[in-house]
Amino acid sequence: MSGRLRIVVGISGASGAALGVRVVELLAETGQCDIHLVVTHHAERTLLHEVGRNALSALAAMATRHHADEDIGASIASGSFRTAGMIVAPCSIRTLSAIATSAANNLLVRAADVQLKERRRLVLMVRETPLHLGHLRAMTAATEIGAIIAPPVPAFYHKPASMAAVIDQIARRAIDLLDLDLHLPVHEWEGEDRIRDAGQR
Repeated sequence: MSGRLRIVVGISGASGAALGVRVVELLAETGQCDIHLVVTHHAERTLLHEVGRNALSALAAMATRHHADEDIGASIASGSFRTAGMIVAPCSIRTLSAIATSAANNLLVRAADVQLKERRRLVLMVRETPLHLGHLRAMTAATEIGAIIAPPVPAFYHKPASMAAVIDQIARRAIDLLDLDLHLPVHEWEGEDRIRDAGQR
């Protein structure tokens, strides 16, 4: 693998397509990544509804390679194609369940399965609430085979001023979980003493 980091980003059909968009934007902004994008057909519909008419074409333009979800012969479907990890943002329960059971019937799930079998980091931003026992068991199964379950839960300690700020922080945390040196700062909790001291100045 070259000096650039190959990162796979999958976008499934769950609500929250803006999360995947922001992940791709942040990775592209680093100038250090080759982004391999795979978007399911359901996700294309969600992107259109939640983000806008040109969302998919804008994403494809930022990616190094936009793979069709039905292209099981794509480079990211093979473990010999070395990557630095994968993020699925958002991850639907259907996609989670397929990953948990290795039911690789599309490229997104196959690429995720490759990360697991090659012992690479796989971050699943599972987007569902409330959760029933089947959902929880699927999360447990995915965790047991090596995935990182990272539901897109907003942080409030940094007092976000907009929805864009919430999405940005969630996307940064997901990228941070890949444990790569990409210089994408995340708002960190500095402890109550630090905040109290700042307020007394």
